Amino acid sequence: MAARKKKSGSRTEEPVSAEEQEPGEEAEAAGDGEDELLGEVSEDAFVETTAEVMEEVPLVAKDDERGSSLARLDPMTIYMREVQRHPLLTPEEAHELAVRYAETQDVEAAARLVTANLRLVVKIAYEYRRAYRNMMDLVQEGNIGLMQAVKRYDPYRGVKLSSYAAWWIRAYILRFILNNWRMVKIGTTQAQRKLFFNLSKEKQKLTAMGIEPTHAEIAKRLDVDEQDVVEMDRRLARSDASLDASVGDAEGRQTTRMDLLPATSAGPEESAESSEIQELLKRHLAEFRTTLKDKDIAIFDKRLVADEPLTLQELGDQFGVSRERVRQLEARLTGKLRAFLRDRLGDAVGVGGA
Repeated sequence: MAARKKKSGSRTEEPVSAEEQEPGEEAEAAGDGEDELLGEVSEDAFVETTAEVMEEVPLVAKDDERGSSLARLDPMTIYMREVQRHPLLTPEEAHELAVRYAETQDVEAAARLVTANLRLVVKIAYEYRRAYRNMMDLVQEGNIGLMQAVKRYDPYRGVKLSSYAAWWIRAYILRFILNNWRMVKIGTTQAQRKLFFNLSKEKQKLTAMGIEPTHAEIAKRLDVDEQDVVEMDRRLARSDASLDASVGDAEGRQTTRMDLLPATSAGPEESAESSEIQELLKRHLAEFRTTLKDKDIAIFDKRLVADEPLTLQELGDQFGVSRERVRQLEARLTGKLRAFLRDRLGDAVGVGGA
C-alpha cells in the first residue's frame, strides 16, 4: 500500500487524562465544553487519515462472514469473535509500525496498530457499562478514539501506544455518553455530572471506611443536593453486561468474554512504565508548586492533588470568598498546570489543554 505524505495543518490539542482532573472536572469538560476534553478535531483531516483504517476495523460482522449458528448470537459476542481474528503485536512490532506511520503515513501500518488494540477499546468501554446500556455504541466510539491516538502517537517519546491510546479512547467514550445523556435531559447540571463520574467511587470509599453510603452522606461529601444523589443512583442502577457469557470460536471451543479482554493487572513492563510516568509527573508537579503564591498553593494542595479534597465551600470559608470565586481560581490554576505540564512533557502522557 502506497504511503501518503503528511499534510501540514494546525495540530489539535490532546485530551486531558481522567486521572489528572479533580473529581467532577472531566464531567464539566465533556459536558459544558467538549472542546476542553477533545480539542477542535478537524473531521475532514480525521476522515482522510483514517478512512482506509476503518476498513480494517470490524465495526459490524457481515452476514456472509457468519455461520448460521452465529446468527443467534448478540452483536457484542459476534464483534468479540471478529476481534479475535486480529493478532496482538510484540512491543518491537508495535514500535516498528508506529515509526513507519509517523515517518511515512503508511496507512497499512496504522491499520495494524488499530486492529491489534481493539481489545483495549472493549476493556475501557466495559468500565462505562453502567452509564450506557448499548456496549457496541461505546466500543464503536472508542474505536474512533483509538484511531485518533494512532494518528497522533509519537513513538519517540518512550511511552507505549496502549498507554497513550487509553486517554483518547476514554475521552471519545465520555463525550459520546454525555452527549446522549444530554438528549434525554440526564446529566445536564454540574451536580449531575459530578455524580455521574463519582457516585460509585464515593460509595466504595465510604464502604471501605466502614461508613454506610447513604444518599445523605454522599450528598454531603460531594457537596450536592440529596435528591440529585437519589435520582442518579436510580438511573445508574442497571444490570451489568455479563462477561461470563460463553463465546465459541471457529473450532467449537468455548471461552468467555472475560477471557478475550486484556489482563487488568499490569505486567512488569507496564508497571515499570507507569512508575516512570508517575515519578516524572511528581517531579514536575513539585516544580510547578514552587511557582505559585499562597492562595494558589492552598488550592493546589487542598483540591488538585489532595487524596481527600476540600469542597469549594470549605475553601471559600477559609479564604472569606464565595465558592464560585474559588471555582474560578481553581479553573485558572488548572489551566496553568496543564500548560506547564504540556511544556515539560508534550503529549507523552496525554496532557492536554483547555
